Amino acid sequence: MALGIKHKWKEIKDTGYGNNADNVGTRLLNKDGGANSIKTGVPFFDSISWFHTLLKMNWLHFIFLLFCLFVVANILFTAIYFVAGIQHLNGIVATNTADDLSKVFFFSVQTFTTVGYGHISPNGFAVSAISSIEAFSGLLFFALATGLLYGRFANPKAYIKFSTFALIAPYENGKGLMIRLVTYKNNHLTEAEVKLSLAINKVVDGKRKTEFFQLPTEISKINSLVLSWTIVHPINEDSPLYGFTNDDITTHQIELLVFIRAFDESFSNTVTSRTSYLYTEFVYGAKFLPMFHRNKNKTEIEVDKLSDYTAVAL
Repeated sequence: MALGIKHKWKEIKDTGYGNNADNVGTRLLNKDGGANSIKTGVPFFDSISWFHTLLKMNWLHFIFLLFCLFVVANILFTAIYFVAGIQHLNGIVATNTADDLSKVFFFSVQTFTTVGYGHISPNGFAVSAISSIEAFSGLLFFALATGLLYGRFANPKAYIKFSTFALIAPYENGKGLMIRLVTYKNNHLTEAEVKLSLAINKVVDGKRKTEFFQLPTEISKINSLVLSWTIVHPINEDSPLYGFTNDDITTHQIELLVFIRAFDESFSNTVTSRTSYLYTEFVYGAKFLPMFHRNKNKTEIEVDKLSDYTAVAL
């Protein structure tokens, strides 16, 4: 049994995840690298950073949210114009409610966007003041929207794909824990560095707890991440995985935490990426299949083969 083996490695105490095993079976990190946790005891709006939320939001949701805010703002100002009296808007001849409503709404849109076609204009102090406030609000809205759009485009990302599975594969004269990653866009990462942490659930003195170990890798840093990178942790006598069988991986519900840091030359900035592999995503007795080949002029990297593997005997 693997847990009966004494390792010279000390348990990591400062992982930030604690060692309470009440949440055994749940992830510490989601596959996309986000923390699998929620915060309670704080008012909802105090717990949200709107800037981070809008930067990380799905593009379709982001555009839809801007559109909804734009429409709601104009509906609000349309209602205000009706309260102030649409007879103070030159160019509108009252016919029926629906026609008046559409005319005032599109006047609001033209004012909010500062387009101002000119066929409708405010007449009187109150309506002029309202249109001035609306124009100012529109300037602020589009300034914020432009800033968020720039932030979303300029936000440095690693654009790294990780293999779906972590493999226990033959390595030298023993075994190795292996994962594979690749960049999937036309960005170029240099000085790429990896850190692996392993969470193992153990029963100590009749109580279940989570112990963390830092796993050394065959190569922890590479100068340039051009092709795929297979990260290997040798499972030798010093490894916390030494002696583990496939059943042990499941019994102790281990989780592998992966942290990548690299330098993106285009952004001239450091980028990071994270993921994790739960015990259900380990494949015991397998090795990765090749995912790139060279021809006369180029090296073709088949990103869709990132997770391809074949079974092998251990």
